[in-house]
Amino acid sequence: MKIIIHMLATLTIIGILSGGLLSQLNGWAAPKIKKHKEAETAAAILVVQPDKVSQQKIENIPFEAYKVFDKENQFIGYAMVYEGNGFQGKIRLMAGVNKDVSKITGIKVLEHSETPGLGDKITGEWFTGEFSNLTCAPQIDWVKGTPPSKENEIQTITAATISSKSVVAILNNGLEELRKVSEEGGK
Repeated sequence: MKIIIHMLATLTIIGILSGGLLSQLNGWAAPKIKKHKEAETAAAILVVQPDKVSQQKIENIPFEAYKVFDKENQFIGYAMVYEGNGFQGKIRLMAGVNKDVSKITGIKVLEHSETPGLGDKITGEWFTGEFSNLTCAPQIDWVKGTPPSKENEIQTITAATISSKSVVAILNNGLEELRKVSEEGGK
């Protein structure tokens, strides 16, 4: 009985110390992680909206979006962060869109857990490049195994069709939400 009490006391002390250390580590790392994420977002906005000079976060919406302005401080479009399910897990991406939400200026995959060598090809320049200047109204469509024939189509990646279709679905869902924000004036 004495051994059990000793073991429980030891484990309790180790648990309390570990929890305290993890809490301190989190308190130290959380601001650094937030700052890094903000820098990553600003860099991604520049990729999806190359003419961007400044951005203004749109508040009170259920996803992350920004109004983007050029060097004359003219509104040129939006940059939105949206996520959804892929083949292996969540895909989080950023898309740049013109001001009337009818054309995509570019996309960047921010986070994913797709299969290395297959689904992770959604981050490649060939695939993301398909979205540059892509018509997204009424929605984005995809084709498999043949080159796109319409202004709003992209070609899926061979052996990563589900991941490709997931990116299209995420974008279509995000664009639908962004259109609602745009119609309300994007507070």
